[in-house]
Amino acid sequence: FMSFLPWRNLTPLQQTPGVGGKLLSLASDPAGIVNFLDMINNLEGDSGRGYYIEMSIGTPAQKLNILVDTGSSNFAVASTPHPFITHYFNTSLSTTYQPTGRTVAVRYTQGNWEGGLGIDRVSIPKGPNQTIVINIAAISASEGFYLPGVNWQGILGMAYPLLARPDSSVEPFFNSVVRQTGIPDIFSLQMCGAGVSAGGATDPPGGSLIMGGAEPTLYRGVMWYTPIKEEWYYQVEVLKLEVGEQGLNLDCSEYNMDKAIVDSGTTLLRLPANVFNAVVDAITRTSMIQDFSSGFWEGTKLACWMKGETPWRFFPKISIYLRASNTSESFRITILPQLYIQPITDVDSTLDCFRFGVSSSANGLVIGATVMEGFYVVFDRAQKRVGFAVSSCAGEGVGGPCTRQRA
Repeated sequence: FMSFLPWRNLTPLQQTPGVGGKLLSLASDPAGIVNFLDMINNLEGDSGRGYYIEMSIGTPAQKLNILVDTGSSNFAVASTPHPFITHYFNTSLSTTYQPTGRTVAVRYTQGNWEGGLGIDRVSIPKGPNQTIVINIAAISASEGFYLPGVNWQGILGMAYPLLARPDSSVEPFFNSVVRQTGIPDIFSLQMCGAGVSAGGATDPPGGSLIMGGAEPTLYRGVMWYTPIKEEWYYQVEVLKLEVGEQGLNLDCSEYNMDKAIVDSGTTLLRLPANVFNAVVDAITRTSMIQDFSSGFWEGTKLACWMKGETPWRFFPKISIYLRASNTSESFRITILPQLYIQPITDVDSTLDCFRFGVSSSANGLVIGATVMEGFYVVFDRAQKRVGFAVSSCAGEGVGGPCTRQRA
């Protein structure tokens, strides 16, 4: 039994303009500034509402939850009340806050904000053991940025200076951390919300943001790396997509038009229109259900089954092939239906309802949180590469990177 229900608020969270054994501290870090084990489980959230970390801002410290976003480069926090947030950073209560006199505005595919630029001290309770002086945007006005039900009050842009607003002279947060602490220029993300019902989890599954390296207990098997093509977003090169084991027969330029990025601040897997249409056609051909409502693929309707009847067996896996560090090779990350057919709760007491975790994009291919939840993702800025390995918190059977010689 399957039915379709309208789904009015199926917009992604936001699209942004934009090694074995326990590793207690880095050999290159005799001061013990980073202890990876202290950072495990320092995130809360899920793909629909975003993953956030607790930060202490100002003097005396004001604690806020900050969304981790690898698709932008500004650190910005609410500085005035808003109906969708419970608290905000009161700059007048911080003795160390220094306004710069500059204003900043950032627009995302969904939502925007503006505010004043300042400088203040920040520490992360479950992060590097040091206070950092960073650029901070105090958000004074916004539209469509905060969403109902989210538990964060700001955004932590983890991308490169080229994306910083109003210009690249505004040093991004992680650049400041690396410069002031001396930790390696690497961070890694594990997001553990796969298969958790959006809107229904009172105890968010969470995840980990490891600053300074990769924690080996957070992944299984081999870590595969793909080069960062250009340092603004984390731009990578997609060579092809497969649905089931079938290629889409598109030129590789279609997948990278106008870019392909890895972005934790975008909820869905977003595909250029031609690629999206080819994927939907291929899923329709290979899935065991032919009469799916177009509204399901377009994101306006949920597909619902009788309670307890999981639909994942009806859908094929999707594989994304990325160029490997050895450019004559590629590897694939495999996205099982458990990642892209996503449960939504509180719709109907007799039905289990699901949404399609893939959408069409007018601004490039985006490997968003929907995909990242299956993997431990390493942003190795020092060696200009992004790594993927199967996450230790991914459900059984979530497909991981595997080598594949290029034709």
